[in-house]
Amino acid sequence: MRVLILSPEPPYPLHGGGAFRTASLLHYFARFAQVDLILISESGRPAPLPTGLVREQKIVPLPHHNRGMVARYLRNASRALRGVPPLIDRLAGLSAPIEGAILELGSRRYDLGIVEHFWCAPYVDLLAKYCTQTVLNMHNVESMLHERYAGLPGTEPLVRAGHRRFAAASRKLESALLSRYSAVLAASEEDARLTRERAPESRVQVYPNSLPRVVLPQSREYSRLVFSANFEYQANIDAVRFLVNEIWPRVLKEAKPLHPDLRLRLVGRGDGFIRHLLPNLEAYGIELTGPIDDALAEIAQARIVVAPLRAGSGTRIKILEAWAAARCVVATPLAAEGLDARDEVNIALESDPARFAARIVRLLDDDASRQRLAVGGRHTFEDLYSWEAAWKTLDLNLQLTLRSGFDRYTGGF
Repeated sequence: MRVLILSPEPPYPLHGGGAFRTASLLHYFARFAQVDLILISESGRPAPLPTGLVREQKIVPLPHHNRGMVARYLRNASRALRGVPPLIDRLAGLSAPIEGAILELGSRRYDLGIVEHFWCAPYVDLLAKYCTQTVLNMHNVESMLHERYAGLPGTEPLVRAGHRRFAAASRKLESALLSRYSAVLAASEEDARLTRERAPESRVQVYPNSLPRVVLPQSREYSRLVFSANFEYQANIDAVRFLVNEIWPRVLKEAKPLHPDLRLRLVGRGDGFIRHLLPNLEAYGIELTGPIDDALAEIAQARIVVAPLRAGSGTRIKILEAWAAARCVVATPLAAEGLDARDEVNIALESDPARFAARIVRLLDDDASRQRLAVGGRHTFEDLYSWEAAWKTLDLNLQLTLRSGFDRYTGGF
């Protein structure tokens, strides 16, 4: 079987939910297929893939653009006026170099062409020229993501209007593009339902986000809360604002007498995007790690992992990492959306900031409850969200959707 994957972000190194989702699909097909990867890359560098994972990797250069705040606002204002979602616009106009990369790979025909992210969905007709069947791997439902951004508390009116404009434009594109794929993979049943609403003729199957199976980390537990995220994304920036303004001060007030060394540790890249929210780190017991190589190791040292999101789509890798590390998680219901998250079984769920803080304080003083939630999360990870568990779902769902020409390749898996 010959498989072609087009991705706008590298699957390796395994940093962030997008990389994990793309890598899981890459490893799935590499078990029984010859896989070629076309990577759209601003850096121009290939992804550092494990040896033998793909037959060949080709790079399509993405022109550099200014990442400054003013430049970003001006770009997005222009996009809002034109009615073009930001990342669709960012990745537009690459048909010629993508086709050139396909021709350089030298395979006259692929059995399957996979597009990673909705941002590249407009290239469906180009891939269909060289691929018998096409699959879109949806990491998020983009229209829902913008709708939720528009509804965040404190959002400036012009920014709110821009997100509403992008939500409408994304809905229009979802309706037009998704049914043109042989199959669409959604991250959860909720995302699959939303996708069918937007494109009733699309052939949607659930492929859950997942992580490689890891040995349970053996780490010392520190007196700290950990929030692990890429802080370049708006949903995570808002989560930090919510956490440090409305939750963490309450936790400090109630827990500090019994836990004088308690710290809040913000783990991940993009710390420059949240420093303006943290004017006095030391006084408030807040630590920033910046980019790190092993988020799981940081998470494994936490007493409690928090996921205070108020916007987003897809499912959150940050919760899966905490479950894999057997850590107690306190999260908003939206952060746990789409996961098999059960309050008081494998997670603690709260949306109100006062109740969120009170739940943290109670768990800090209740070792047995923390351990019970941690063990429940680890079992959920092993049963449902390891790569091997997710692949079993994909074996069945892709065979049901693609049928002809697929089952003969996967019969042994």
